Amino acid sequence: MLTTLKRTPFWVQILLGLVLGVALGFVARETESAWLSETLTQIGAIFVQLLKLAVPPLVLTAIVVSITNLRNLNNAARLAGRTLMWFLITSLIAVAIGIVIGLVTSPGTGTGLSTEGAEAPETTGSWVDFLTGIIPTNIVTAFTEVNVLQIVFIAAVLGFAALAVGEEKAAPFLNLARSVLELVQKALWWVIRLAPLGTLGLIGKSVATYGWDLVAPLATFTLDVYIGCALVLFGVYPLLLATVARVNPLNFFRGAWPAIQLAFVSRSSVGTMPVTQRVTERLGVPREYASFAVPFGATTKMDGCAAIYPALAAIFVAEVFGVNLGVGDYLLIAFVSVIGSAATAGLTGAIVMLTLTLSTLGLPLEGVALLLAIDPILDMVRTATNVAGQAVVPVLVASTEGILDREKFDHPSGDLLRDADAPASVSESGKQQPVPATA
Repeated sequence: MLTTLKRTPFWVQILLGLVLGVALGFVARETESAWLSETLTQIGAIFVQLLKLAVPPLVLTAIVVSITNLRNLNNAARLAGRTLMWFLITSLIAVAIGIVIGLVTSPGTGTGLSTEGAEAPETTGSWVDFLTGIIPTNIVTAFTEVNVLQIVFIAAVLGFAALAVGEEKAAPFLNLARSVLELVQKALWWVIRLAPLGTLGLIGKSVATYGWDLVAPLATFTLDVYIGCALVLFGVYPLLLATVARVNPLNFFRGAWPAIQLAFVSRSSVGTMPVTQRVTERLGVPREYASFAVPFGATTKMDGCAAIYPALAAIFVAEVFGVNLGVGDYLLIAFVSVIGSAATAGLTGAIVMLTLTLSTLGLPLEGVALLLAIDPILDMVRTATNVAGQAVVPVLVASTEGILDREKFDHPSGDLLRDADAPASVSESGKQQPVPATA
């Protein structure tokens, strides 16, 4: 039985977990089984907690190593600039799609939702909080509170400082960072192996808790988010891949699907980061560049959470509370989405980004309470879109810069779990390189 499970493709295992989770969730809801609902809740909670446990050391070491790896690339500054440029371009496209869908469908009109009793969230986002929150007042607190934005800041400072002092002086620190990164990634791969079980718990808990009761009044808004993310995921990204990178989008999805699928069920860009980087490398992006672009994207590139969702949510809240938005407001939504995307921090949920958008527009923060109930349902497709974008951009940049291995892209192969366990060899440069898995 165990051997058969190991031979089953990873995506099939996750799909089976999803189907079984939905079934058990409906059983728990229809039979009002408290113990089954609690069991599903705990299974999902433990899986997410295990992912979050790895976030601080993973983000710190991944960013440090990715910055220092840039010295091994020709035109490193150009690659970094192109990466940031495509992050901004795709975010603008995504937020524009969100705004257009919101204007066409008017998701907040006729919902019948009462705003009485709605309370603003205790933790909100503002530009002052965002800007001052980047710099930690206490390094330890940044890690204990898992403030990803502050950890990214610390890692960036350490990475550039390591480049400034020189390879010889920074060698002990960088060797330690690489070792910790390898250890954390290995441990995280063990957690990722539990993704089918985590999928069962997370999906089962959502179905058992919410069913369709809470989705019905917000059906238009929920559908808008899924349509918006689908348009970006299966429309914008393939179009860019075909026209800019001049590659077959189907090959991209064949190679990147494990990361997109894991993101959908885990709702964590950072937790999915090792898988995202692995599939990006399998698609022909050089490891030195992928190790920079993917961690950078996992903490700042959020087309689902920071572009489509806050645009639609702002329109929804404005309509529910009877506030008219003008052209300037829509431009402000686009600005906030592009500049403030780092506030999402790559963790589950997008409440900080939503409150940042609402507060900037002067909309009632109480509107957040109306959307909290269905946030887990929306967060799945948002995170899947985030992660897809985090893999698309490195492919675009690598292709336009002539460093994409098109043979690997056209024939993505191998099993992620098997490849993760493959031993490493040492190249002539002294850096570890993966040993290709034999068939």
